[in-house]
Amino acid sequence: MPRYRNALFVAAALWACSAVSAAALDEPEARRFLAQASFGPTEASTQGLMAIGKAAWLQQQFALPASDYTGLPYVDANSKVGCPAGALPTCKRDNYSLFPLQRQFFQNALNGPDQLRQRIALALSEILVVSGQQIKLPYAMANYERIFLANAFGNFRNVLHEVTLSPAMGKFLNMANNDKPNLTKGIEPNENYAREVLQLFSIGLWQLKLDGTPKLDSRGQPIPSYDQQAVEGFAHVFTGWTYPARPGGSNRFPNPANFSGPMVAFAAHHDLGAKRLLNGVTLPAGQSAEVDLEAAVDNIFNHPNVGPFVGRQLIQQFVTANPSPAYVARVAAAFNGSSGAARGDMKALLGAILLDPEASNPAAPQRFGKLREPILQLTHLFRALGGVSDGVWLRAQASALGQPIFSPASVFNFFPPDYDLPDDPSLDGPAFGVFNAGTAFKLSAVLATALDGQGVVADLSVVGSVGSKIDLTRWQTLAVDPTALVSEIDRVLFAGRSSVPLRQALLKAAQIAPASRPLDRAKAALFLAVMSPEYLVEN
Repeated sequence: MPRYRNALFVAAALWACSAVSAAALDEPEARRFLAQASFGPTEASTQGLMAIGKAAWLQQQFALPASDYTGLPYVDANSKVGCPAGALPTCKRDNYSLFPLQRQFFQNALNGPDQLRQRIALALSEILVVSGQQIKLPYAMANYERIFLANAFGNFRNVLHEVTLSPAMGKFLNMANNDKPNLTKGIEPNENYAREVLQLFSIGLWQLKLDGTPKLDSRGQPIPSYDQQAVEGFAHVFTGWTYPARPGGSNRFPNPANFSGPMVAFAAHHDLGAKRLLNGVTLPAGQSAEVDLEAAVDNIFNHPNVGPFVGRQLIQQFVTANPSPAYVARVAAAFNGSSGAARGDMKALLGAILLDPEASNPAAPQRFGKLREPILQLTHLFRALGGVSDGVWLRAQASALGQPIFSPASVFNFFPPDYDLPDDPSLDGPAFGVFNAGTAFKLSAVLATALDGQGVVADLSVVGSVGSKIDLTRWQTLAVDPTALVSEIDRVLFAGRSSVPLRQALLKAAQIAPASRPLDRAKAALFLAVMSPEYLVEN
């Protein structure tokens, strides 16, 4: 696979630099920014951004309400109860699989005005992972994803807090019904959530400098950020919590699975001993489950690793897989409150990521860029070309390409943030974790279907289904003049930045079919464009 191709801007710019926020952008820069900050540019979103500038666009996005998930009511965990004899044939699909949630995700991603909120929610869901392979009830996963939608522009501490008390996370990583020690019964607190909240969700394995590089000891070795005693301390903190009572049910420990609200504490099942956490902090004995949990979340949230650890992963999600240490340091400083915002302020964090000079003018172009993950390959294509979809076909294709939305194989997401670029292990290439010869072949089939001009028919089992289609009429008209066709492909799909060799190849592809077959010309050029490394690798 090809290698990646080719002054502090912190959140204060969002409020203080009115001249910057009002500054007009040229179209290539606007399209590039929207590829980073949204699910892809449209003609309307591009023109809107060009008129007001990046910082004002961010303010506009911060003010928009969330595109919610609808029609996903509570159902009994037992499918024989929720779908009794005589229920509709689609009952189990619509109530006991993520199908309706995944379909709505793509509808919102294509059409929702709150593009930045949805993008950060997706990014956070790929860091603080819960999987539909275990959480199969759509209402349960919808409530989990609402944590990220609700806190997208809030504070990261709230994200950590709500994730910790989420019954979906409680089931996925075994915090729900985690009981205090009982030597007689052989009970020890479960360590799964305690370990993963540290390793994957907040601070990582190694102590970090502000720029995300590891601190080293006197022997030149990285220094662990926590030890087993800390894991045990957090595991004991997280005892005594169970699911909320089911509607009409009694409240007891343990409650049966229910995902309609945050978990609840039972004092009799919480360990009252002292607990050692991070950085030498020890919680005193005798505290309640609620007090211990608040202190534990504070202890994690205030660890110096959180800014660089989370900040770097969000840069990878939005901008580039290999940000410079200086870029990470600026983003981590914004997380820490360098602009005057509170520590963990998500608006400040996003402003620092998206308005940083490196996001639009990388210092090392040869290291800059990222492979679009399958979800973004699909949404960018449909938004850029004006496609319409009810989400049915898109969710199936994302799954075929290795990214079934909200359902990764493990807590490590669909791909780890440090997955090596295949031909250069010195560079990270996260999305290459699901991209190989097999998925490249599948991608060619997916894109050929998307660009065949016929579309995918509606699924009659889905209420309101319209299918999926990209209308190629305009492109067919343009193909009468292959040079004009290639110019428009360059503008719309490449933000005017495709290479001369690629444009020459597109021109040749457009001229294979005779002038009497302009649709075939358009399809050939568009297909070659979206299968090209220059399109798949966003830079």
